[in-house]
Amino acid sequence: MKEAAWQKVPFGECVTLFSGGTPSKTRNEYWGGSIPWVSSKDLKRERIYTTDDLLTQEGVENGTRMVPTGTVLFVVRSMVLANRFPVSIAMRPVAFNQDIKAVACREFVLPLFIYYWLRANEYEILGRVDEAAHGTKRLQIDRLAAMLVNIPPLKVQRHIADILSAYDDLIENCEQRIRVLDGMARVLFREWFVLFRFPGHEKTPLVESPIGRIPKGWRVERAGGIACENRRGVPKGTLEDGPTRYVGLEHIPRRSLALDAWDETAELGSNKLRFEPGEVLFGKIRPYFHKVSVAPFSGVCSADTFVISAKAPYLRAFTTCLVSSDEFVAHASATANGAKMPRANWDVMMNFPVALPPPALLESFSALVEPWLACNHSLVFRVHNLRRTRDLLLPRLLSGQLYVEDAA
Repeated sequence: MKEAAWQKVPFGECVTLFSGGTPSKTRNEYWGGSIPWVSSKDLKRERIYTTDDLLTQEGVENGTRMVPTGTVLFVVRSMVLANRFPVSIAMRPVAFNQDIKAVACREFVLPLFIYYWLRANEYEILGRVDEAAHGTKRLQIDRLAAMLVNIPPLKVQRHIADILSAYDDLIENCEQRIRVLDGMARVLFREWFVLFRFPGHEKTPLVESPIGRIPKGWRVERAGGIACENRRGVPKGTLEDGPTRYVGLEHIPRRSLALDAWDETAELGSNKLRFEPGEVLFGKIRPYFHKVSVAPFSGVCSADTFVISAKAPYLRAFTTCLVSSDEFVAHASATANGAKMPRANWDVMMNFPVALPPPALLESFSALVEPWLACNHSLVFRVHNLRRTRDLLLPRLLSGQLYVEDAA
């Protein structure tokens, strides 16, 4: 292609697509290595550094395919295609399964440009999704291949990619800071209230209790004694106060105190619950997914969510870290009802035993942790605004509506 004006080229002529696969799950020697294996659940992240499932080299050689750093990956078969089109870029060599396509670009188009083009055309691509015989959503590759890509010269592609990547770099930086603050809160909670290495612990003897040895002066309490579930029902229909932030289970990330996203809604298709800033949203369906986050604003959430709050201000930070701890989530999972779709039960969860320290230690913990949580809330809003700005720029930059000076 000549580097002159923008030219419209079918997507199928810009790239070559590769399919992956799944090594046998019955062969233990294929799994548990160090090589990321991407499936549709991993494409919730825009940049992939690692995955939930890891392969050995033997696993890679028996049933899947490796692609290099910088490869664009997108979902072609999954129920998630009913609502969104997941596309990510691999930040290291990865393998992937049969529900994913990997993109190899021709010489006249940059992978990052194609990555952003796919993201900018999400709704049009979703219009090409149909259903396979078993009901799973499927993206027909021939329909995607026929879509026209408006391709500028390589220098312009690079400039566009640089502008959009700058936003993604800022987003990633904020998300990393969120993870650090999140980890600090969890580690401090475990140090003080699980391992009992709190300030002054050297001078505090351990005494016997119904849950084992705990520091002298502490008492055994139940989770229901320090926290409560709030059931502020909001009936189906139009919200009286207009558009309201809505948090579904899909918006609550795994193992993170910070919300991942939310929707703006004026109408409710089913009954919901109202929550207030600082309350904890705990996903009750399949609690082992560990979806527990702190609300940075007021809004409504899915009825499949527990809205949990502390019974006193000095208990807020302690309650937040308690109900998001591995031990509490494990208890909720072990006592959930149902086989295929287990649901946690607050009436059981509230009986979780807790070693509760004196109020002075709880206040010291709050003084450290609550500023971290507040900082996380600020970062959540910054990520939201950065994504919104980037997504407004996407279609204008990639269509040529917004002029980009040709880089020298």
